[in-house]
Amino acid sequence: MDFSIKSLDAKTGIASLKTGCLAVAVFENKTLSSAARALDKKGEINAALKSGDITGKPGSTLLLRGVTGGAAERVLLVGLGKEDAVGEKDLLSAMQATARTFAALGAADAVVALPFDIVKTRDTAWAVRSYVLAARDGAYRFDAMKSKKEPAPTGVRKIAFAVPATAADVAKHAVTQAVAVANGIDLTKDLGNYPANVCTPTYLAKTAKKMAGEFKLDVEILDRKQLQALKMGSFLSVTNGSVEPPKFIVLKHLGGKSKDAPVVLVGKGITFDSGGISLKPGSAMDEMKYDMGGAASVLGTMRAIAEMKLKLNVIVVIPTCENMPSGSATKPGDIVTSMSGQTIEILNTDAEGRLVLCDALTYAERFKPAAVVDVATLTGACITALGHHNSGLFTRSDEAHDALANELLAAGKQAGDTAWRMPIEDSYQEQLKSNFADMANIGGPPAGAVTAACFLERYTKKYTWAHLDIAGTAWKSGAAKGSTGRPVPLLTTFLINRAQAAR
Repeated sequence: MDFSIKSLDAKTGIASLKTGCLAVAVFENKTLSSAARALDKKGEINAALKSGDITGKPGSTLLLRGVTGGAAERVLLVGLGKEDAVGEKDLLSAMQATARTFAALGAADAVVALPFDIVKTRDTAWAVRSYVLAARDGAYRFDAMKSKKEPAPTGVRKIAFAVPATAADVAKHAVTQAVAVANGIDLTKDLGNYPANVCTPTYLAKTAKKMAGEFKLDVEILDRKQLQALKMGSFLSVTNGSVEPPKFIVLKHLGGKSKDAPVVLVGKGITFDSGGISLKPGSAMDEMKYDMGGAASVLGTMRAIAEMKLKLNVIVVIPTCENMPSGSATKPGDIVTSMSGQTIEILNTDAEGRLVLCDALTYAERFKPAAVVDVATLTGACITALGHHNSGLFTRSDEAHDALANELLAAGKQAGDTAWRMPIEDSYQEQLKSNFADMANIGGPPAGAVTAACFLERYTKKYTWAHLDIAGTAWKSGAAKGSTGRPVPLLTTFLINRAQAAR
């Protein structure tokens, strides 16, 4: 799918655009947008609107052929709601409807001429980015493991955005960024959707190496012996029951100044989580291939920022392994020593994500980071608390951490990939007390997502840190089963904003 910009000025008007389909807006009060009026020289569009063939409600559409007021073969009328109260959701609905219609058309190309700046709180760049992401999301298919591939999409493959000449440069930049983000999302979805017998820790490591070669990134892959030398006893305890070798991936995009401290993204990479000896119920266990959603999302984010050549230093750290039951698996009651020297009583081997992340968070200290954000499908408790709409955001409460939390929350709202801040307080730490070690790896059923974050917090005292629990947002179940690609939009927007602030 190819996206471009059509710059409109006094000489190049909407009516003169030759294209297979031209999308213009109409409103609920039976009025036309300026682009629609420019095509309606003989009243054909106005007549369709007044007849009730299209209501003008957000996302409603009507395809017309042979409109005599323009050079386009087809005109797609798209409802935007009430003209004086078009909101963000209304415009998104209109753009998604436009993308769905284009996907089923026989036209080779199309132009979107919606009023991109009609939402008071958003700009043209946001609207263009949103359309690209919606179109790419609708076009995504995963059939790599099917012997008979699904038929290739036959809809519109070339889409242009008609914008005023004064907004052309901004819109072009928005397209470039959005395509990069969409490519990152697609990578994240692919990694998540592959079965665990394909997407192993070794496969993730090869993916990182391939990306490093393509985008000239620095990469380092640590194996078991190196992890043993680093005394990552907590991470290694999770791998004890699996024949798949663990990998520790470090990928660096050094796009900023050499003296600038990097942002470090840590992604949980459990490529299959059986629960270990604390075995999960069999129902829906196949979805535990998605337990590497954190790793997939930070790799997708790295791909996006590398493609857009973001001027920021970013390091991705991924501890990746399987969590399997066997005669050699870690047992409930075992005590392990983390890289930090702190000891952990493992009361439940299904609380393994925090065991791999804590050593990765300790490893991150060596980079003297500006900030560390870990991303993990960590707890079912987060799904209970927030459902599938918001990712859970956890961090300490002080000036530096509040600022980081606000950055992430704002980036989520900006990208439409939202998070909700949850508490971390000393009172919750009490639940992690152990009679035999420095801490237990679980704190019991109450506030399970919070105590998991409290566990991680103990390993992040030397830098500014935030934790994103994406257990409810990384994938969908049921008929729509599949990876969502979240939180790549949130993370890329967060990093883009950081790069802009550093200029």
